[in-house]
Order: sequence, then structure tokens, then C-alpha cells
Amino acid sequence: MRRSLTALLAAACLAVTSLGTAALAQDKYPSKPVKIIVPYAPGGATDIVARLVGEHMRQDLGQSFVVENKPGAFGIIAIEEMARAKPDGYTVMIGNVSTNAITPVLFPQKFKIAYDKDVVPVTRLVDIPEFMVATTKDFPPKTVKELIDHAKKNPGKVRYGSVGVGSYPHYDAALFAKRAGDLDMVAIHNKAGASGVINDLVSGDSQFAFLNVASTAAMIKAGNLRPLALVNHARLPDYPDVATMQELGYPGVGTIAWQGLFAPAGTPPEVLQILFDAAGKAMQAPAVQEAFKKQNFNIVPSKSLAEAKTWLADEMATWKKITSEVKIELAE
Repeated sequence: MRRSLTALLAAACLAVTSLGTAALAQDKYPSKPVKIIVPYAPGGATDIVARLVGEHMRQDLGQSFVVENKPGAFGIIAIEEMARAKPDGYTVMIGNVSTNAITPVLFPQKFKIAYDKDVVPVTRLVDIPEFMVATTKDFPPKTVKELIDHAKKNPGKVRYGSVGVGSYPHYDAALFAKRAGDLDMVAIHNKAGASGVINDLVSGDSQFAFLNVASTAAMIKAGNLRPLALVNHARLPDYPDVATMQELGYPGVGTIAWQGLFAPAGTPPEVLQILFDAAGKAMQAPAVQEAFKKQNFNIVPSKSLAEAKTWLADEMATWKKITSEVKIELAE
């Protein structure tokens, strides 16, 4: 009788222990795949960053990070899906300066969520430098000063390329025109994105534009485009003779197109910290560093969750200033 009772008690204890262990295993984050929403179609810079970083977060945390592309509506579709997801760390987003700083400033009325309250930044990931590039087809300016002089002598005839009304390349060129003496220049918008703008430049339909370094490298090497200036923290080793806009006397003109990791507000702090740590480790992986170096991306992870929050607030404040200085009629 005593032996039977002892055996039953031992079995009960073992069952309780097993249940507790299972519960702890379920509570450990992540215990299932994590969805990364990307606000663009596959193949672009944001998609590449998401897949590369997500793969190395998988290696660190032992669960898949599955990319889902949700393009459209200036990034609002992706942001709202992420923000409305259960705040448990299993739905995150990798966005950029356009979707996660400019869109909330320009189109707050289009959101069905409160962006400031419903979205939290986890970490900054990379900065993407930008060139002011000019076509080499029937366009004589070889420097920024020559471009300004040419525009002054030919009001309303110099054409700059843009990926769309209200895009940061549009604001970059418009802000440059204003700061350089209220130059009278014409915007040529191409909805096909950077590739469309590059085609316009090569053909001569547009004459200069602000575009990221990675997308213009091949055409610069081929001699079809000429870099006039760089938007970056410092000159690039691959282009040592191209001065920054700041060096040329135009600080604050041009956009370094950052990428960042975001989550729904209300996600537990301990889960945000796990995501933050894993993203930081991914950015230190040799394969990731080599891939980004080839593209001239700057690896700039935030130092903490608190710093990420301050960084995003500063970025949005900057864009509020830019959009108040440069008045662009936006299509609704």
C-alpha cells in the first residue's frame, strides 16, 4: 500500500514537472516562426535587408523569420497590418525613411491607426548613402556649382528625376533648388521607381536626380551617369573624389535612406529586447557585413531600445521641418 502511494506521488510530481517544463518552453520567445512584413515588392533594398537580417536572426534564435511583402499606399498597408497584429513579437516590420518617417508626416489622415502610439521602433539597421547624379547625355555641368549656374541661365529648363510626388528624391531636389537660390527647375516623376528614374537620366529625359549609391553604381561605371555630390556621413572609399553635400555647403540637403526594424506597440519589453539583441548580432555577422559593404551600406544599429525611440522621433521632426520649408502639392 505504501509502495503504491509512493509511486503515485512520484508520478504526480513528474507530471507536474513535465507540465511546468512544457509551459516554460511555450513561454520562451520565439517558439514559432516570426513574420517580417516588408512594405515593398521583392528585390528592393528593404526586401534585401529584411531577408538577410532575418536569416541571421533565425540562426541566432532558432525560429524562421518569414518575409511577407505588402506593397502599396506609401507603406500604410504594411504598417497597419503590423500595428494591428497581436503584440507578441511574432509580427514585425522592416521599413525605411519613406514608409516610417515621411509617410506618417505627410499623410496622417490616411492612417486608420495612431502611428505615434501604435508603432514602436526596435532598432535602426543600415543607412543607404545617396548620390546627386547627372546625365552625361547633352548635359554639360560636371559639378554642383556648374549645375547651379546652368539652372540660373536656363530657368524652367533643367529637369530633375523623382520616383513620385512627395518621395524623398522629390523633396531632396526641391530643397536643393530652394537652398541654391530658388532655382526654377522641373520635376519629372517616374512611378517605375529608381530604375525608371535611371532610364530617364540615361536617355536625357531627366538631367539630374538624387538616388541611392547602390542603384546608380552600374551606370556611373558605364559612363552614363556622373556623380556630382554624395549624401553621407563621410566620403566613400569607392568614390574618394565625390564630395559630400555638407562639404559643398549644403548640410541637410539630401536623404540617407535608413532601414529599421519595427514592432506593434504593447509588445512586451523582454520580447523587444530579444529582437533588438538578435538584430544587433545579425548586423555583426561577417556575411551580412560583407553583403552590405559591397552595396556601400552603413551598418548603424541603435545602441538601445530607448535610443531607437529617440532616433525615430528625431527623424520625424526633421521631416516635419523639411515639408514645412518645401511646399509640394501632394496628390490625395
